[in-house]
Amino acid sequence: MKQITSYCLTTAALFVGAITLSAATQDFDFKDPKGVNNVSFQLDAPLESISGNAKGVSGIVSFDPNNPDAVSGTITVATKSLTATNDKLQEHMLGDGWLDAESYPKITLSAKSISKVEPTDDGFEAHVTGDFTLKGVTKEITVPVSFTYLPDMLGARSNGAAEGDLLVIRSTFSINRSEYGIKPGENTNKVAEEIEIRLAIAGAAPDA
Repeated sequence: MKQITSYCLTTAALFVGAITLSAATQDFDFKDPKGVNNVSFQLDAPLESISGNAKGVSGIVSFDPNNPDAVSGTITVATKSLTATNDKLQEHMLGDGWLDAESYPKITLSAKSISKVEPTDDGFEAHVTGDFTLKGVTKEITVPVSFTYLPDMLGARSNGAAEGDLLVIRSTFSINRSEYGIKPGENTNKVAEEIEIRLAIAGAAPDA
């Protein structure tokens, strides 16, 4: 019985050790060929609630499930990919007076540091501090982010087209449009100053 118990403990230790050794910093690509990755936004003003999303998501994030401090990278959203609830509203939103998509084609969030790390069953939650750039204005912000590491799950997402690991990032945070030069103080009854942004995106690290 002692031999069996010793064998089981040794096998378990080797298994855990193998996972630890195999988990290292990987680069996850967030340009999703399925077009499932989504960044949504909402502005809830007294007279109107405006919402929409963007699917033009890309970026590379470096991640090690055993070392949260190793997280780095940039998520980019193509400004022209933002859609709103009707065509006229979308035209205004992307036009010169608002986001000016022609002059400022990208919206980015670049991670600089991480804090308040709390482990979860399949990753961790943390506060990420980084540079948020919108309409040519860059400001440092700190946002809550959950990182879910899914080893060997790329095949399930891609229907077998590729094998590898997945990293799912989720975050909800708010910015003030006036701070980014988007019609400061104007039309506040219909266009809220505060913009709530939600990220629900997955990045892939294919097997070599």
